[in-house]
Amino acid sequence: MTVKQLSLPELADACAGLGIRNVGLWREPVRSYGLEATAALVRDAGLTVTTLCRGGFLTAVDPAQRAAAFADNRRAVDEAAALGTDTLVLVSGGLPAGSRDLHGARERIADALAELGPYAERHGVRLAIEPLHPMYAADRCVVSTLAQALDLAERFPAHQVGVTVDTYHIWWDDRAPGQIARAGAAGRIHTFQLADWTTPLPEGVLDGRGQIGDGAVDMREWRAYVETAGYTGPIEVELFNDGLWARDGREVLAETAARFVEHVME
Repeated sequence: MTVKQLSLPELADACAGLGIRNVGLWREPVRSYGLEATAALVRDAGLTVTTLCRGGFLTAVDPAQRAAAFADNRRAVDEAAALGTDTLVLVSGGLPAGSRDLHGARERIADALAELGPYAERHGVRLAIEPLHPMYAADRCVVSTLAQALDLAERFPAHQVGVTVDTYHIWWDDRAPGQIARAGAAGRIHTFQLADWTTPLPEGVLDGRGQIGDGAVDMREWRAYVETAGYTGPIEVELFNDGLWARDGREVLAETAARFVEHVME
């Protein structure tokens, strides 16, 4: 998603040129290019798919809408398995139209996980609940903190349901480091993602994630938290940013790789 202006073949070629061996994919470009074709492309390029994004949106009340969401999430699990990744990221969903019941919405997510978790396990896929910044609670994700995500995940086995740790969404929360330790102790950190926090936020706020090093987030600090918690998996960079998308994608990818070394690794 950081370089969504690149086609999947262009992305694979650019990754090869930079020595990048891992990539997190989104379902929309995979669907456009074709699931089997994408699986062959990444395999032939020597790329490992770290995660597939996204499943979720599990808060509907209407039975037909819930059935449709369940069916879509089962397809997402199938797609993740076909791509060779063991992790499907979940964005849980916002409040249904006219509702103010956050508690009820979160309980419907748990009800859905009770069905989807075993289905995912049978396909060798883990579900990773991603808490989103509270500004998205109404329309996109009623799970706003790692504590809330873990409260849901811990109702299920860790090999079925864990969490996504994304700096963009949790950097402000002084309880988050303790929750990372909690998640790590239980083997529930299923993926770790980076994006910086820059202001002012754009209209609509969705596409405001900053390039690494441009904002307020201490990336080394958050890397230390997850590593101390025992996480040894890949680190993804996921940037929704209109300015980056308007630039040459290969240039953005090279810049992002360099920023990763500068602000995360060194």
